[in-house]
Order: sequence, then C-alpha cells, then structure tokens
Amino acid sequence: MSEMEDVKATEEQTTPATSTKKEELVGETTEELPPEEIVKDAIDEDGDEVEEITQITKKVVKRTMKITETSSTTKTSSLTAPAKLYGKDLSEYDDVDVETLLAQLSPEEINILAKEVDPDDNFLPPDQRCSYECTKDPTGPLNRKKLIEHINKQAIEAPDEPEFEPYVKGTVRGKKWVPPPRDQRDIDAEEKIAIDLGDEYETALKDASQEEIIDLAAILGFHSMMNQDQYHASLLNKGQPVGMGWDGITKSTQQKVYPMDPPNDTDVEESIRRVKEDDEKLIDLNLNNIKNISEEKLEQLINALPGNEHLEVLSLTNVGLTDKLALLLAEAIEKSKTLRVLNVETNFISPPVIVKLVQALLKCRTIEEFRASNQRSQVLGNKIEMEITDLVEKNTSLLRLGLHLEFNDARHRVAAHLQRNIDRTGRQRRMGHFVRNYTIGFRQ
Repeated sequence: MSEMEDVKATEEQTTPATSTKKEELVGETTEELPPEEIVKDAIDEDGDEVEEITQITKKVVKRTMKITETSSTTKTSSLTAPAKLYGKDLSEYDDVDVETLLAQLSPEEINILAKEVDPDDNFLPPDQRCSYECTKDPTGPLNRKKLIEHINKQAIEAPDEPEFEPYVKGTVRGKKWVPPPRDQRDIDAEEKIAIDLGDEYETALKDASQEEIIDLAAILGFHSMMNQDQYHASLLNKGQPVGMGWDGITKSTQQKVYPMDPPNDTDVEESIRRVKEDDEKLIDLNLNNIKNISEEKLEQLINALPGNEHLEVLSLTNVGLTDKLALLLAEAIEKSKTLRVLNVETNFISPPVIVKLVQALLKCRTIEEFRASNQRSQVLGNKIEMEITDLVEKNTSLLRLGLHLEFNDARHRVAAHLQRNIDRTGRQRRMGHFVRNYTIGFRQ
C-alpha cells in the first residue's frame, strides 16, 4: 500500500553561516621519475658535427594536507515540510521517467496497476474506463431486445431473499431513533415577539371578520397565509368562497373538454390534379397531418408547383417530408410566381436542407411567410443559424419566419430585419393606395 504522509516541522529561518578553514600536513612522499635524454646536433672545436646527449632527472614531492572546516547557523522560525511518498519528498519523483518504468512491467502487473488507477479520463475510450473485464468470447452479434428479455426473465425467476423475521404491523425492530434535545437558545429565538399596534388597530383587528382579514392579507401580499382561490378572489373583489377558511384547500378547476379536430379529409390525388391544371379556384392547399401520402404523390405535387399561377398558400405539416423531397421543393420555390405562404413544419428535414430552402426564398420574391420548425434535429447549431441569418438579411420580401433560433444574436438580427421589411411593405402599400386613389380622382 502507498501512504502519503504530511509532515509538519518547525519553521526554520536560517541566518548567514560563518565558516573557518584549518589546514594540517599529514604526510609527504618523494618519487623520482625515469631520466629523459635529449639529443641535439652540435659542432665541436674541429668543425665536425657531433651529437650532444643531455639527461634530465625529475623528482615529484606529494604532500597530504588535512583541511578542517567549521560552520555555524542559527534557526529561529518554522516552515511546513512538503508531503512525502514512501518516505521521500514528492520533488524527488519529478525526474523519474514514467515510460521507462511502465516498459519494465509485465502484462499482469500492468493490469493490476490499471485497476488501481482512476480511469476517469475523457481521452480514454469507454471500454477502458471501466474496471470490469470480461474474458468470455462473444456468442454472436448484440441483440438488445433479447438481452432485455433475458434480464427481465432472470429477475422474475430469481427467488426473493427470505426474511429472517416476518413483518409484523406495529412492531418496532431495533433501536428507535430519538431526536437530540434542542438548544434552549434556538427555542428562545422562535418565541413570538409581542408587537404593540395601538388601541385603534387592536380594536379594528379584533372585530374584523375572517373574510376581511383574508382581504387584508392579500393586499399586504401574504401569499402563504391563504390559498390561491382566496388570493385571486380578494384581488378581483369577487367575495370569498363560501365555507373556505384559513384551512381551506384549493381544488383544481375542472378541465374544459374541447372537441377533437376532425381528420384532414382533403383528397390528395384531386388536389394534385387541380395544381397541375392550374385551377384558379385553388388558392389555399392544406395537406397537414395526412400521413399516408406516398413519396411519388408528393413528388408529383412539388413538380407541378412551378407551372401553377394561382396557388398562394401551401401547408405540408407532418406529412413525412424528407431531404430528397425538400431539395425538390427548394427548386420548385425558385420558379414559383404566386406562392406567398409555405409551411413545412414537423417533418424530417435536416438543418443544411433548411438552409437550401431559405436560400431559395431569395429567388422567389413572392413568399412572405415561411415556417419550418420542429424538424428531425431540434438544434440547428451556430453555423447553420448564422447562415440562415445572413440569408434572411438579404431577403426584402420575407415578413414572417417560423424557425426556433437558439442564439440571441441570430434571433435579434432576424427579428430586426423582418420588422424593417414589415415597415417598408406597409409604407409601399400606403403609397400605392394613395397613388391609385389620386389617379382615379384625376381621371374623374
């Protein structure tokens, strides 16, 4: 086992140390080195060349000296010694190479070490964060349904643990918990404080009825003294409910039953035929919540939109619209001339395809309202929202946008731009109405 031991030592403050050195001769030895010969060319008295040999003898004297050094320090204060591991300071382990130590361990030792180390590391894969190890070979691919059924079966078939003592109603087993006595100071602090309101207020409150006191509590904002019905009745001056005092319990109001919406009985094939034939009476087409529309029929409807010059409102909510059909719809929107409102909420359109639909609105200047919330991905993301915001700010005809934007910047920018479009459209309509009336009056 490893133990960390924190040692608290006396705080030490060391003054500058003073030291003195003393030298003492212990011994002396002399060594004679081998002689060295130096040969030089020289000329004698007769003028002949001769060799001159010189021998050099060296001696080495070795002396042994003893140096004695004395020092003195002063310790006056205390410090806290660092934590120790296995009797050593933790700073001594800084230079230890962990990779070298791990390379020297055997696989069995590494497994033992892995079980003792905390595996809570986000960089490790999930299977390595758990200390559980299964050495059995898989019998086949994972079948979640069969696994849950097997677990439920094991839970049902497993016998319950027998009770050593059967339950008897009213019998107390073991030691009953008794709360400790409260401090007398807490009891004294909770005692009621007597407040002298004066004779006038005392007389008024003494003769007041329960309804009047409830009204007074509502005016003063004492919500905890009354229930919800009493509070609202006091504020609206409706009179207190009969038979309901301070201990009255608010009963929930009975829910209003609203009739179910009738199913959408629009004939899909007939609607597609009318769109293809450009029926001038077909201005609003609502196919909401019709779930049995096939992709072929939706594709026929979308392909017929560019040639239609009378359809203004198209609602395709909860019809199972996919990315493939949404891309075809984006191409059809670009060629539409009369479509003003498009609703594709509650479908299976991904965020990038929603961007394609918003981008198609730039070429179709007639669409004033576009709704595409509650899709397969509830969160669009910052990048998608910024792209939608940039496209909306370039659109001068869009007045309403039904999309859930998470970021405040995108919401504020879109809302501000749509308000500018609404104001500009209102001015243009008023100006057109003025010019039309002026022209009619001039002609008359």
